[in-house]
Amino acid sequence: MTRPAWLENPWKQNPWFESVAVAQERARKRLPKPVYGALVAGSERGQTIAENEAAFRELGVAPHVAGQHSKRSMETTVLGEQVSLPVIISPTGVQAVHPDGEVAVARAAAARGTIMGLSNFASKPVEEVVAANPATLFQMYWTGDRDVMVHRMERAHAVGVKGLIATLDWSFSIGRDWGSPEIPEKVDLKTAVRMAPKVGTKLRWMKQFAKAGVIPDLTAPNLAPADGGAAPTFFGAYYEWMNTPPPSWEDVAWIRQTWAELSGTPFMLKGVCRVDDAKRAVDAGVDAISVSNHGGNNLDGTPASIRCLHPIATAVGDEIEVLLDGGVRRGSDVVKAVALGARAVMIGRAYLWGLAANGQTGVENVLDVLRMGIDSALLGLGVSSTDELTPEHLLVPDGFHRALGVRPN
Repeated sequence: MTRPAWLENPWKQNPWFESVAVAQERARKRLPKPVYGALVAGSERGQTIAENEAAFRELGVAPHVAGQHSKRSMETTVLGEQVSLPVIISPTGVQAVHPDGEVAVARAAAARGTIMGLSNFASKPVEEVVAANPATLFQMYWTGDRDVMVHRMERAHAVGVKGLIATLDWSFSIGRDWGSPEIPEKVDLKTAVRMAPKVGTKLRWMKQFAKAGVIPDLTAPNLAPADGGAAPTFFGAYYEWMNTPPPSWEDVAWIRQTWAELSGTPFMLKGVCRVDDAKRAVDAGVDAISVSNHGGNNLDGTPASIRCLHPIATAVGDEIEVLLDGGVRRGSDVVKAVALGARAVMIGRAYLWGLAANGQTGVENVLDVLRMGIDSALLGLGVSSTDELTPEHLLVPDGFHRALGVRPN
């Protein structure tokens, strides 16, 4: 067996971490305070972001003592793509925690046999990300007019993405009780000098970018205009969103139909937390939904995603694929979500912490941690596959579920 390189120097920190919590702590130590703050911040008092994780702790499991299976499978399909575990990468914008950004995440997802979700607010162009992982889903916000959105869909289709995700649950709340982290309009010499006291102490983080010959990029290349003009900054994209009227259900049907005619690949609506909205999504022709509250970055006070999952899966799970994102930190969280009706989960902060801690290898590490946790839970529960999971494998407290948008009898 090859001796791990880190053992040659026992004083050097082991680059491998055994939990997402350790990845988060390493990210906190490595990143400048404003950058780390942008990863962990939720809107307003942070009630929803805290609830996303806390709700998983309320769910218990009922393990067996003997008769477990020696071989266990967690393979499944998501939107027609075979994945090696029921965990895919959720799209997150401007991954400036590492110079390789979304490309490193895409490579890690490909190496671990799963899907990459790419935000149109990403810091790397869709062409580079698809080259790194052909199993990429492209995500769009409802920004710009229809011609602009068609151009973005055409660009994504041209490079071969495997599906489209429309994220509509975004209000970009800036009212945070602990203060919002500073995000500069762009990183130039003037900005670097002004922010030097906040980033100058994080030498390892700065050396990464210096070695790569780049600076943290806050532009959104996937939002570049059709005329070949410059891509907007994050705040330029935000300004476009502010000036775009919110979508109607007719708009949802339009974007789904437009994508179907252009590409013929699946369409997911992300951000659903109500049963009535899930049913409207089915009527609009979507192939999948993600039960999500935008990781606590939308309307604070929204229930945890896992509380909303089972009522939605029960209502529409026979018609479309149902995924979940929000608060997943352990393999056992994945198992709980699948048992309550999710085809798979989407992770966000977990892989960003891995990316910050150790680049592509750190993201692979996070996926490995989740895989081991899933396998351990399957073993204890006495099932041979994630396909066998049902609510009966869980201890669900009375009143746990939140069936939003359901009229009482």
